[in-house]
Amino acid sequence: MLINRHIKSEIERLIKYFSVLTITGPRQSGKTTLCKALFYNYKYVNLEDIQVRELIASSPKSYLVENSKGLIIDEAHYLPELFSYIQVLVDEDKSCRFVLTGSSNFSLLSQVTQSLAGRVAILNLLPLSLAELGADINKPTDELILRGGYPGVWNNSAPFYDIYRNYYNSYIERDIRQISNIKDISNFQRFIKLCAGRVGYEFNASTFANELGVSVPTIQEWLTILEASFVVFRLQPYHRNTGKRLIKSPKIYFYDTGLVCYLLGIENENHLKTYPIRGNLFENMIVIEFLKNRYNKGKDPNVYFYRDNQQKEVDIVQETGGKLSAYEIKSAKDFHKDFLKGLNYFKKLFPNEIESTKVIYDGDMENPSTENGLINFRNLNKYI
Repeated sequence: MLINRHIKSEIERLIKYFSVLTITGPRQSGKTTLCKALFYNYKYVNLEDIQVRELIASSPKSYLVENSKGLIIDEAHYLPELFSYIQVLVDEDKSCRFVLTGSSNFSLLSQVTQSLAGRVAILNLLPLSLAELGADINKPTDELILRGGYPGVWNNSAPFYDIYRNYYNSYIERDIRQISNIKDISNFQRFIKLCAGRVGYEFNASTFANELGVSVPTIQEWLTILEASFVVFRLQPYHRNTGKRLIKSPKIYFYDTGLVCYLLGIENENHLKTYPIRGNLFENMIVIEFLKNRYNKGKDPNVYFYRDNQQKEVDIVQETGGKLSAYEIKSAKDFHKDFLKGLNYFKKLFPNEIESTKVIYDGDMENPSTENGLINFRNLNKYI
C-alpha cells in the first residue's frame, strides 16, 4: 500500500526550480518508494549494488549524460566523484534533473554542499508522522508508541518487535561500520541502549563516559554518529540569546519510538503500560511530530525546550518570526490544572513574545484556544 507522504507537495514544488534534489533520512523511511512513485519516468539506480556501482564508475560522465533528463541515484554517497560531473552538467543544461537519496546524513550532505551548493534543494524524509497513518492513528496510544513510524512496520504483518530487531542489527552491521571505524562495538551498543533509557532527559557526556569507562570525546563522537545516521537528535534549550542556546545541555530524543522500545526490551503493550519512562516515550513521540511537520514543509526545525536554574520547564517552545508558542506534553487521559504551571510561568517571562500556550495530552476533551489550549495528540498536526 502506497502511503500518502505529506512531503510530496514540497518535492513537486522544488523540482521545478532545482536541477538536483537531495532527499536524506533514516534507512527504510520510504525515500526510494516515494521517489519511484513521484518520478516514475526517471531511471533508478541503487549504488549499494556493487555491480551497478562499478559499471557507473567505469564511465561516470557518459552514464550521467545519457540519463541527465531524469535519474534517481539511491545511496549516492557511495560514488562521490559523481557530484562534480553532475555540477558540470546542470551548469551547462538547466533542464537536467537528478534526484539523490541517502541514509547517511553526514556522508551525503558533506559531498552535496561541497559540489552542488546553489544547485540543489535538500529535504529530510523522516518515518511516518501520525497524520500520515490515516485511520491507523486511532489505534491505542501504546501501540502507536510501540510501532513507531517506519512504513515497513505498518505495511508488514510480521511482529513489529522482530522488524525492529532486524533493523537494529543491520544498522549496526552496515551503517555504523561504514560511517566510522568503531573498534569497541559492544560498548557502542551499550551507549545506544543507555541513550534509549534517557529519552527526554538532558544529555551529559561526562555521565555517559563514567558509566561506560570511555572518554568524553568518545561519547561526543558516538553521539554524532547516531545523529548522522538518523537514530537520535538533540533538542536544544531555548534562550533569548542564541549563543547561550549552544552552550547549555540539550535533551536527547530518538527519531523513532518503536526503535527505542526495542532497545529497552519492551515487547508488547502490557510491558509499556507499566514501564517507568512511558511518559518520556510519549513525549518523544510528540516532539518528533514537530520535526516531521517542519521537514515535510521543507522548513528547518524551530523547536526547543525551556528549563531554568529553578528547574521550571516547558516541554516545547516553537519560535516563528520572533513569536513563541509553548507546549506542555502529558501522557495522561485526564486534564489537571497543574499541567498549566510551566506554561503560566513561561508566559510571565516572555509576555510580549508569547503567541499561544497549549497542553498536548491523551484525553478526549479539547479546547484549542491560543491561551492555555487543550488538544489531543492525534489532532496535533492541525495546530502546529
